[in-house]
Amino acid sequence: MIVNYTDSGWQVVTQRAHGMLAAKLAAQWKAKERTSRWVETLLAIAEHDDAEVELDGENLVTSTGGPLNFDMKVFDKQHCEKLFMLTQTKSRYIALLTSLHMEFLYRKDAAKNIQAKAFLKQQATLRKKWSHALQLTDKDLLRIYDLVEWCDACSLLLCQGLLQPENRMVEISTGPDKKTYHLLQTSSQTISITPWPFEAKRFMVNFEWRLIKKLQFSSSAEFRKEFLKASVRETIWNVVQQRTSRKIKKV
Repeated sequence: MIVNYTDSGWQVVTQRAHGMLAAKLAAQWKAKERTSRWVETLLAIAEHDDAEVELDGENLVTSTGGPLNFDMKVFDKQHCEKLFMLTQTKSRYIALLTSLHMEFLYRKDAAKNIQAKAFLKQQATLRKKWSHALQLTDKDLLRIYDLVEWCDACSLLLCQGLLQPENRMVEISTGPDKKTYHLLQTSSQTISITPWPFEAKRFMVNFEWRLIKKLQFSSSAEFRKEFLKASVRETIWNVVQQRTSRKIKKV
């Protein structure tokens, strides 16, 4: 889960809600640049974190009792194997992209974690097999995964509220075209991205979250109880292409 501290309590965005937002961004991508397996690509983006179900977990709070943010987690073999099983039973293509995402997330852990190293080695072997069967070159696969990673990065920025004040742009990631993209908040409910990667000149995206006013929890079970009690709220962004070029104020 993605956890943001606010003056009203914890803002909690589930991993699945984050994945949905990533897919909503991808769905607007320029038509001429979409992959041949477009529906499967969208599913891979939407479901890249589907094995992470906060209501099933027993590792939801930190040692000091706060909710455990996604970037505090390390390689979890059981979680990765669950995600692997979910994706490979859907399609090899989705399994390929998800496997690359796990490589992206956990390759640093593999240097110190024997289980992570063995798991990622197995995944690399499977990716080679699947790529050959699907007639995808390494170049093709990297280009497609760059889109997955870009949408994931953009969604994370929005879910974490990392937009910058005073018309400053924040870097998203490098896209499948090898260009570097930036995100800008132009008004209270409007954002723009440059260079513009989408088919439409404007569209709307949204994601759901919960506000939990209790700040400390004695256990995952207590957090889960408060999570279920919390009302579901929604953040809506209008994504609009800028009419004129503007000088980027980097952060």
